Amino acid sequence: MTMATPHQAPADASVMPGEKLDPSKMPGHWLLARMGKRVLRPGGIELTLRMLEGVAISSSDTVVDLAPGLGTTARITLAKRPAAYIAVEQDATASGQVERLLTDPRDHCVHGNASETGLESDSADVVYGEAMLTMQTKSQKQKIVGEAYRILRSGGRYGIHELGLIPDEIDESVKAAILKELSDSIHVGARPLTVSEWKETLSSVGFVVDENSCVTTPMHLLEPRRVLRDEGLIGTARIAWNVLNSRPARRRIAEMRGVFRKYDQYLCAVSMIGRKTSHE
Repeated sequence: MTMATPHQAPADASVMPGEKLDPSKMPGHWLLARMGKRVLRPGGIELTLRMLEGVAISSSDTVVDLAPGLGTTARITLAKRPAAYIAVEQDATASGQVERLLTDPRDHCVHGNASETGLESDSADVVYGEAMLTMQTKSQKQKIVGEAYRILRSGGRYGIHELGLIPDEIDESVKAAILKELSDSIHVGARPLTVSEWKETLSSVGFVVDENSCVTTPMHLLEPRRVLRDEGLIGTARIAWNVLNSRPARRRIAEMRGVFRKYDQYLCAVSMIGRKTSHE
């Protein structure tokens, strides 16, 4: 396994991921980030907080944050002052964003892949990832979840916050249509699972899923009320101004929101916690 190495922030750490890409072609989450959106998780900040409550970070915990993106959740985690915080981020620019937040020598960001972190086995107490498994194929999902299991100590907690499909018995043809239209609109392969499929993904590698930790909420990422709750009044105004001044962004965001609304009855955000109960 290739060991991940500490990644240094680029000279201009204020640059957004995807900065040089055409707005009409860039991944939807980086387009939203360019417009000023900082909360990019399907269930908003509320579901992020529920996930963090579930993993119960304490001052004695080593925490691993898989694909932290712009670092919104990292800020909340760092405020809890865990024993150590380790971010694993593949995107160099996003790594720079997270590096700016780290002031304690016990905390660091490694440039690596969530499926092959290079971290030692049984070295973490908490691992979490948000809105990143959804983008992966079935086999890659399995690898990432398996990697989380490997690096956790016995008794460790693994939290996820992802895009989900409802109900569990969703028609396969509807599911296929949703996956295609989502992927076409956000320009990234989107492969959400039903709630029971997400549970099975965790349990298949050995995690015991706490049923009480499984929470779903409407997927209203681009609805005005959710944006206002997530970004605040000033942040929402900034986003609105930026979108109004970019025709390609307006077109893309309207397309994404149109797909979200079209399939609103089938889309949700889901969070759950798996626990590693045995030592290997």
